[in-house]
Amino acid sequence: MNKLSAKRLLDKPYFLWSVLFVVAPLIMVAYYALTDKTGAFSLTSFAQIPAYFSTILLSILYGLAATVICLVLGYPFAYFLSKHTQRIQRTIVLLVMLPMWMNFLIRTYSLMTILGDSGVINSLLTALHLKNVHMINTSGAVILGMVYNFLPYMILPIYSVLSKIDGSLLEAAQDLGSNKLHTLRRVVIPLSVPGLLSGITMVFVPCVSTFYITQKLGGGQIVLIGDVIESQFQSANNYNLGAALSFVLMILIFICLGVVNYFDSGSETDGGVVI
Repeated sequence: MNKLSAKRLLDKPYFLWSVLFVVAPLIMVAYYALTDKTGAFSLTSFAQIPAYFSTILLSILYGLAATVICLVLGYPFAYFLSKHTQRIQRTIVLLVMLPMWMNFLIRTYSLMTILGDSGVINSLLTALHLKNVHMINTSGAVILGMVYNFLPYMILPIYSVLSKIDGSLLEAAQDLGSNKLHTLRRVVIPLSVPGLLSGITMVFVPCVSTFYITQKLGGGQIVLIGDVIESQFQSANNYNLGAALSFVLMILIFICLGVVNYFDSGSETDGGVVI
C-alpha cells in the first residue's frame, strides 16, 4: 500500500464523521427552514423572523459584552503568563484548563450557588452584617456566566501565539529605542493578532447562541436567540421556525467568521516589524 492510499484510508473516518455530524445536521436545518409542517416548500418561517430582530440584536450585544470582557481579562493574563518560566506556564495553563474538564452544566450550577440570594456571597455579607445584594436572575449574572465559561477559550489561543513570539524581535525593538509600552503596542500586539482573532471567535460564537446560561442565571427574564430556538424545538414543537432561526443565526456566525478571516489574512506580513 503506497502512502497516498494509506492517507486516503486514514481520511475515511474523518470524512464519515463530518458527513454524519456536520453536513447532515446542516441539511436537516435547511430542509425544515425551507418547508412547512406538511413538508412542502415554504418561506413562511422566514417571514416570521423580523419579529425576533430585537432578540437577535440583544444576543449580539450580550455576546459582544462578554467577548470584550474576556479580551480585557484574557490578554493581560496570557501576556504575563508567557513571560514566566516553562514550569510555571505549564502549571497555570493546567489550572486554566481545569474548569473545562468539568461539565458545562455543573459550572453553571456552581455560579447559581455562588450568586444566589442565599448563596455564598450573600451568606458572607450576612455574616459581616452587610446588606445582601441581588445578583441572580440579572443581566450581569448572565454576562458573568458567559465570561466564566468561555474565558479559557480567549486565554489559550492568545497565550499560544504570545509564547511563540521570537524574543530577538523584542530585543531588536528595545535596541532601536522602544520602551516596553511602545514594544507592546507596535510589536507584541500586531504579532498576536491571529491569537486575538481566534479567541474572539471562540468566545463570541458560543455566547451569541447560548441558552442554558440565560435560563439558569437569568431566570428566564432574559431571552436570547438561543432560548427562542430551544423553545421552538422543545416546547412549541415548531421545528420549521426553529430551523429558520437557526439558519439565520448560522449565517450571522458565518459572516462573523468571514470578517475575522479577512482581518486575519490582512494581518499577515513577511516577518518584518515596523518600529
